[in-house]
Amino acid sequence: MATFLIVLSALGFGSISVLTLLITRAGLPLVAAMSWRYVLAALLLAVFARPSQLKLIAPRKIAAMLLIGAIGQTLVTYVSLSALEYIPVGPLGFLFFTFPAWVALLAAVRRTERLTLVRVVALTLALLGVAIMVGAPSADKLHPIGVALALGSALLYTIYLPTLESVQSGIPAMLSAFLLVVGAGVAFTIAAILTGNFQIPTAADLWANLLLLSLVSTVIAFYALLRGLDVLGPVRTAIIATVEPFFTAVVGALIFRDQLTATTLTGGVLIAAAVMLIQWSSTRSSNAMTDDSITVNS
Repeated sequence: MATFLIVLSALGFGSISVLTLLITRAGLPLVAAMSWRYVLAALLLAVFARPSQLKLIAPRKIAAMLLIGAIGQTLVTYVSLSALEYIPVGPLGFLFFTFPAWVALLAAVRRTERLTLVRVVALTLALLGVAIMVGAPSADKLHPIGVALALGSALLYTIYLPTLESVQSGIPAMLSAFLLVVGAGVAFTIAAILTGNFQIPTAADLWANLLLLSLVSTVIAFYALLRGLDVLGPVRTAIIATVEPFFTAVVGALIFRDQLTATTLTGGVLIAAAVMLIQWSSTRSSNAMTDDSITVNS
């Protein structure tokens, strides 16, 4: 069930780039689009999350979740979606999903985990995948600013996911999603007002896409992620979620027709292979520790 929830969340998150591009191309600024996305999602979650239960949660935890939404979620969202000004949705999805490789590298630098041969190979594959997408022939070459923003969002998410898992422990998934969305909604709304970009949409198709973005890509996606994350932990969650960039690339290709290139697919396959290697290594280490524990207990 937890695996299904992560796949469901990945499919929801995978539609963000496509819906956001449709919304911003219709004339709504990115900051305003994200403000409406999170405000509408907060209103929807308020119906199901039963905010009255917040009195049972420690104020410190509530404040922490709101801050993660206002700072962490806002930064990851804004940086990643800003890349759409420079690169297509397919490459953005694949580049963002280098983050499990960065998790392994960060752990090695901090000496919390060893950088094994398998992980070195995985990092090499991930970087090779990035290089193929970035260094393609001129017709397919990706803009360096877009690549930097996509990889920057991956690095931010490397820190965000384990932090979220730690803080949300003990809080019901629906309430956690509500707090995250409220924090992000407040941050984006303030930013939209201060920058003069806050707008009230008038077109029906714009409202339809905003509602889809709020319901499918935010309410359902966040709830499923938090439920699955609580069971599986950040590493397995990240691995299962690798279906997201492929879904993003395919949907982008179907809607925009010219987004799915051979270089995107080749680089994406290498990145996915790198992530699967890291998961295989982590699973193998976990099983070895379990076997050692059984031997000792015996």
